[in-house]
Amino acid sequence: MPTPLFIVDAFTNRRFSGNPAAVCLLSEERDAGWMLSVAAEVNFSETAFVLRRDDAFSLRWFTPMAEVALCGHATLAAAHVLWESHLLPVGTPVIFETLSGRLTAVKSGAWINLDFPTLAVKKADPPIGLLEALGAKPLFFGLSRFDAFLKLESEELVRALTPDFAALRQIKGIRGTIITAESKSLEYDFVSRFFAPAVGIDEDPVTGSAHCCLAPYWAEELDRNELTGYQASARGGTVRVSLLGERVQLAGQAVTVVKGELVR
Repeated sequence: MPTPLFIVDAFTNRRFSGNPAAVCLLSEERDAGWMLSVAAEVNFSETAFVLRRDDAFSLRWFTPMAEVALCGHATLAAAHVLWESHLLPVGTPVIFETLSGRLTAVKSGAWINLDFPTLAVKKADPPIGLLEALGAKPLFFGLSRFDAFLKLESEELVRALTPDFAALRQIKGIRGTIITAESKSLEYDFVSRFFAPAVGIDEDPVTGSAHCCLAPYWAEELDRNELTGYQASARGGTVRVSLLGERVQLAGQAVTVVKGELVR
């Protein structure tokens, strides 16, 4: 039987904006090599592979080059597809079993709320060559479990940054780099961008997992636990964050762009 395959724009309510993810609904186990081949063929920043397991769903995420341990926008897209395809009633939470433990998604009107772990950012020294590759002078530099984290002086500097991706690709020991600053807009509290050429993504349009770092960092900086971030990529996208102790709720919207089948 063909395998259902969807393309969903996540963290947006408009097609052709936000972050596109592919969602593949599996009927049986498939090996990692096959999933990586599908992800490389689709060639989005993330492809989500979903398989029903009793009252939960196994969820794995692949870039065109590697499996990753946490991805927000593809999780949002996967939950959206399960409800839209009537595989679960809209009022029923989605439970995902992942490499980052159990994650849940709940529909709230037009928004989808994801329950994710927070990722602490600890002050550190930058890896050799990173600041030169970015062309940035941070006010703060830190490291999370996955990524480098830089706070810049202004939103304008975040938006204007033009990294040397070939040089960034050579930096070892990190998945990607989060760049952020306080927003000058009344609509958003902070802006960010995310670069991960080492795993095949020069710039990710909207990165849910990055907001697992951004939420606790900006909650402390701004002394508020509920914030709205804008990822200032070319496509752009909005992420609402609520800090709940060691968990963070990421809220976003999603729109299906393509429904198709993957031929076996």
